[in-house]
Amino acid sequence: MPYTIPNLLTWLRILLIPLFVGMFYFPDAWVSGENKNVFSALIFLFAAITDWLDGYLARALEQTSAFGAFLDPVADKLMVAAALIVLVKLGRVNELVAFIIIGREIAISALREWMAKIGESRSVAVSMLGKVKTASQMTAILLLLYDGTADGIDCLWMGTWLIYLAAILTLVSMAYYLKMALPFAAES
Repeated sequence: MPYTIPNLLTWLRILLIPLFVGMFYFPDAWVSGENKNVFSALIFLFAAITDWLDGYLARALEQTSAFGAFLDPVADKLMVAAALIVLVKLGRVNELVAFIIIGREIAISALREWMAKIGESRSVAVSMLGKVKTASQMTAILLLLYDGTADGIDCLWMGTWLIYLAAILTLVSMAYYLKMALPFAAES
């Protein structure tokens, strides 16, 4: 495993997950309910920033690696899954929405692994639709974690609309990736 700055940032994201989840289990005497929301949103925001930063640094410092390419999406999916599970428990996200998003992530990861094994990973490379889905999903999760009002915006209301949009985009992007892979499945 290469010990590069980008890989260390990715490991940091993974190590933050227990703190992120644990935040909601701390006694109120340690952290008030409102502060749990704020701190969890800040941890999630930090994780999202380091996700962008590790990719940028890997390219800028020429520290890309096969291990980093593997670990980065794993860290992202673990953080998103942890956040969605916490949000379901808090009653801020519908179980079906969480299942759609987490299920799609698992299915597309498996599809990408299979496509890489047959030498066709470019056929299921990240699309613009996938990027829009991710932006909607990450913004929604951040707003739902915060669960307050920011600059007059009801974060729970806005986050709820965005997470439903993310769920729809999740299904559409999954259909897109499956369509791209279908010709190769027929050949196998």
